[in-house]
Amino acid sequence: LKHLKEIAEKHLMVTKVKLCVLSVPAEFNEEQREMTKQAAELIGIKVERIISEPTAAALAYGIHKRNNVRYVLVIDIGGG
Repeated sequence: LKHLKEIAEKHLMVTKVKLCVLSVPAEFNEEQREMTKQAAELIGIKVERIISEPTAAALAYGIHKRNNVRYVLVIDIGGG
């Protein structure tokens, strides 16, 4: 996650990513979701919400169709 945070900051030309929505595999249980959230918080990112990867992909597609959105970044780091 730390490496992805650094890539996002460089790509988006911001000094620090502070807030995010995380996507996790659809089959993650609550414990796995919580551990993912804690990992993000360890590197200084507040997690606004955790959503499933299929939901993230659908949202990114819908946001992409709008004209007033500046940045949407969807990262899928799962193997499934």
